Amino acid sequence: MIREFELAEENLLTDEFLRQLINIGEVDIVVGLSTHNNARTIRPVIAAIQAGILKCFPRERVAIINADGGSQDDTIEQVKNASIDDLRRDQKVYALRTLHSIGVRYGRVPDPTKALQTIFAGADLLRAKTCVLVSPETTTIEPDWLQRLARPAYYDNFDIVCPIYQRQRFEGTLVRNLLYPMTRAIYGSRIREPYGPEFAVSGRLVGDFLNNGGIEQDWAKMGPEISLTIFALTGKYRVCQSFLGVKHPSSRAVHDMVAAVRRTVGALFASLDGNFPVWSAVSESQPVPTFGAASPLVDETVRINRKRLLDVFASGVAQLEPVLGSILSPSLHAELRHIAGLSIDEFDYPEELWTRTVFEFAASYHKSTINRDHIIQALVPLYRGRSLTYIIENRDGSEEEIERREESLCVHFERLKPFLLQIWAERK
Repeated sequence: MIREFELAEENLLTDEFLRQLINIGEVDIVVGLSTHNNARTIRPVIAAIQAGILKCFPRERVAIINADGGSQDDTIEQVKNASIDDLRRDQKVYALRTLHSIGVRYGRVPDPTKALQTIFAGADLLRAKTCVLVSPETTTIEPDWLQRLARPAYYDNFDIVCPIYQRQRFEGTLVRNLLYPMTRAIYGSRIREPYGPEFAVSGRLVGDFLNNGGIEQDWAKMGPEISLTIFALTGKYRVCQSFLGVKHPSSRAVHDMVAAVRRTVGALFASLDGNFPVWSAVSESQPVPTFGAASPLVDETVRINRKRLLDVFASGVAQLEPVLGSILSPSLHAELRHIAGLSIDEFDYPEELWTRTVFEFAASYHKSTINRDHIIQALVPLYRGRSLTYIIENRDGSEEEIERREESLCVHFERLKPFLLQIWAERK
């Protein structure tokens, strides 16, 4: 039975929430869902979670915590009415433990940080050994995802299990062109998806992130998911990654690139100040344990408007002339103006120029040469230009060729890290 209640905005752990947790007792695994108006997609996600529990963890004590940010549809009701007994009858599989579920309304508007904090607080008080986070919009989720995420943390004592998704050819360009290569170069671990809506963490990391100031960092409030990965990397926790399956981007995120860059790149840039003693001493990257096997590349089904990407890049370089002039060195700024004038057939935003661009933005963010949010916004049209080059280069490339180019970009980020350290110290 699922019970829902209202959490005061000032205090996530109300008496009612605590009563629900006390009624459950202790569990082995918590599965967290952060929802907001997800009625259209939530039912198959819940069914996949329940099937995964029955199939992979029939002996474990499991609780689902649904942290909701003010849904106006029947998201909470759908979660409440979903019954694992239906799956038990259909699959003829019987768990030896009761599956508990709690619906938590933590506020009137969605807040990723509060949602994660709510789920983690519940997992911590339930003394869960492992906490798995699943996106309510991941309609491609399969029951085996729960095992692929939870098993390394639950059985092998890893502290964080990051996902690796099977993506379409031109999907995930922000991860491929910025988040992965920069996180790898900065923090020294080859985590392919440092920002992912599905992941698993140990009870130890849950408690430390809550109680040792991780969740209170400004950069954690900007992007709690990538910040949790960074917290684990800088804290020397045991990190691994696991292949999941097909992942399509959220329909909400596709059209709001500025918000996505704020939540990911902004949090990554902001993490650099406090973690400077750690990352400045990292000179090369290392592979991390990886579970499962990669799936074949999925052909792109969506037509990419290359001309529009070029127009966004060129108009951004022109319209943001004074802003870019305060962020970038004169020589790099001049190079951008040059490639902004190229035709679609001539266009090329090469790896080294892109790497230097990102590093100069990071150094300017550190020095706050202008408003930090304006710095993040100014990076978006330049990222569109780099995406255009990525699409042109890989339009007809094989999976091996695409992987080779992605590795080449990562090597550029690692090789040019001394350049970042130099401008970090001298940029005024």
